[in-house]
Amino acid sequence: MRIRIVDAFTDRPFAGNPAGVLLLDADAFPEDAWLQKVAMEVNHAETAFAHPLPEGGEADWALRWFTPVTEVAMCGHATLATAHVLRTTVALQGDGPVRFATRSGVLAATPTADGALTLDFPTAPLTAVEIPGKVAEALGAEPRTAHDTGADVGDLLVELADEKTVRGLSPDHKALSDHSARGIIATARAEDPARGYDFVSRCFFPNVGIDEDPVTGSAHTALAPYWSERLGRTDLTGLQASPRSGLVRTGLRGERTLLTGHAVTVIDGDLLTRP
Repeated sequence: MRIRIVDAFTDRPFAGNPAGVLLLDADAFPEDAWLQKVAMEVNHAETAFAHPLPEGGEADWALRWFTPVTEVAMCGHATLATAHVLRTTVALQGDGPVRFATRSGVLAATPTADGALTLDFPTAPLTAVEIPGKVAEALGAEPRTAHDTGADVGDLLVELADEKTVRGLSPDHKALSDHSARGIIATARAEDPARGYDFVSRCFFPNVGIDEDPVTGSAHTALAPYWSERLGRTDLTGLQASPRSGLVRTGLRGERTLLTGHAVTVIDGDLLTRP
């Protein structure tokens, strides 16, 4: 079977967020233990597994995502990577959306005129919460606000003082693991929107085996409503300021959030072990 490594939310190799993508030729997923072993071998934040579904249904492909240690309920960058692989191979052609059946419902990916892809994801429900007492110590910075992001995302979203503070974080990852199901999204308003982005973020997910995720699509389903309310616009651009870095264009559409970005295939090879 062919396996690809795709850098998502970037238009150049070795940036954005890398994901493994494996298109299965069966009509069902192999055993979970095998999927987990492949994801552990790939050892990126997520590896996506997809198999085709019968024509005429509500979705075209079934899709699941695994970190090196567990399956996750939602993943933006690996969905973008999977859609990119489908669009750049003979597996799928045309300008219409590809629809994925996932644990988070049906998610769609549609090509744009500039060669990017737009994902249609559920908007995360934000609930303001008290700032946990030890979060500041674990992050190394004092949050201004804190919000729960709901079951699908599973993070604590905290706003920090400014972009410089977000970029300078060096958190205690073990200490962060006590404060949410997946991890922490740290964000701030952009210092200079003329640089092409409206807000910055960094994402730390110790509970799923990822100390820092390079660029996180699912986190932007929470960042989009958070910053749209504060900035008064529904269409924004977020910069995830990890060492690899990447841009996510967001469009808040009520209960749905559009996430737009590019992707680049950097490795295309053979997986020599079958389930």
